[in-house]
Order: sequence, then C-alpha cells, then structure tokens
Amino acid sequence: MYNIIPLVLISFSLLIILVIIVRKFSALANLDVENMPAEKEAKFKEQIATSRLKRNLTKWNSRLTKVFRVGGGKLKDLFSWSFDKLHEMKKEYSTPEEPKSPEEKETKIKELFFKSEDLDERENFEEKEKNLIKIIEFDSKNIEAFLELGELYFENKKYEEAKQAFAHVLKLLADDDIEKQAKIYYDLSLIYKETGENDEARETIKMATKLVPNNPRYLDAMLEISIMNKDKSLAAETLGKLKEVNPENAKLEDFSEKIERLE
Repeated sequence: MYNIIPLVLISFSLLIILVIIVRKFSALANLDVENMPAEKEAKFKEQIATSRLKRNLTKWNSRLTKVFRVGGGKLKDLFSWSFDKLHEMKKEYSTPEEPKSPEEKETKIKELFFKSEDLDERENFEEKEKNLIKIIEFDSKNIEAFLELGELYFENKKYEEAKQAFAHVLKLLADDDIEKQAKIYYDLSLIYKETGENDEARETIKMATKLVPNNPRYLDAMLEISIMNKDKSLAAETLGKLKEVNPENAKLEDFSEKIERLE
C-alpha cells in the first residue's frame, strides 16, 4: 500500500510537467512570418517545438526512472523535487515580457546576442537556442538571429530545423542582398549533401554560383557535389572555372582525376 503512494505521486507529477511543457514551451509562438507560406511556417514551428519537447521529456523521464527505482523514498523529498522542477520548467518556457519601447527591445536583443556570443554551439546548445528564439520573439524578422539559429542547428546535425531556418532567411532578405543569398544557398547545399539529398544539393549550389559566380568556396562545393552526382559535364565545366578563379587550389589535380574516372 505504502509503495503505491510514491508511484501515484510521481505519475501525477509527470502529468503536470507534460501539461506545463505543452502549454508553455513554444518559444516561437509570437513568430510573425508574413512572407512565409502558412504550411512552411507551421512546419518550422512544429519541428523546433517537437525537438525541444523530446529533449526535455527524455531528460525528465531519466530523472523519474531513478525515482521509481528508489520506490520507498521519503515523500518529503519527492514533494520537494516535484515542486522545484515544476517551477523551474514553468520559468524556462514562459514567454518573456515584451519590452515597452523600441529602445528597450533593442537593448534586450543586444543583451541576448551578447549572452549567446561566447556560448559553445554544442556544449551550450539549449541555452544558445533559447536565447536566439527569444530574440525572434522580440523581433520576428531579425535576420541575424535566424542565421545563427540555422548555423546552430547545422552544427548540431539538426538538419531539418537548419533547412527551415535558412529557408526563412531567404524570405527575409532583400532582393539586392546577393552575397547573403548566395551564402544561404551554399549552406543549404551542404545540408542537403549531409542528408543525401543529392539533387537538392546540386540545385542549391547552382543558385549560389549563379548569384556569385567567382567564389572559390562555392565552386569547390559545386565540384564535389557534381562529382558525387556523377555529373561529368557539370564537374568539368566547374573545374575550368575554378582553375581560372583559384589556380593555386591544392585540390585541382585530385578533382581532375576524379572527373576522369566518371563514366
């Protein structure tokens, strides 16, 4: 009988935690993306939200498993743990108060960027992600925040989230911001390459080189992707351009040999 009581209390605590997470944690709830199709916006929010939910459920499930093993632990400790964690999670996922003036908003955004600057992208992933999403809550069209968010996801191999973040940046960029557009297409090509989506990798790197034709890094990536796709014609054409732009490139001979081996 006494062993059942902790089980019931723990189950109840887990239920409360789930309710709080579902109600509070969507840090992108205020995301205003007027130029983004509704289905893409919903997918973007859902992917980030689902990812964060899974991470937190895994973390707290591990804690609860340990408590279950204790079985007959002191009820006082159980109540104390549940109370503290519930308040901690409520605080973590509550929406930050909206700054009252443009100046306050700008100051808050600068503070959040400053906090994120020195955070390691892997060791401090969740904290950095949270700071960047808070910036987006304050300014839903902050290009730099979306860029950093995309890079953060890419670095941590969260490729679907990275795709959505970078794709959204393309929606926000001005038509004449060619350099940034090319960089985003280049980043997307690297993501598609990692996920094995070879056709998409080829098309996005083509966009990058079309916008900025003489960038050695983009041409280098185009060569690797065209060789990967066994597109001998494109690879040979790109090699010729790379030789003109960057004749000192140490990989030219290796690229040439790989192209010769293509059928």
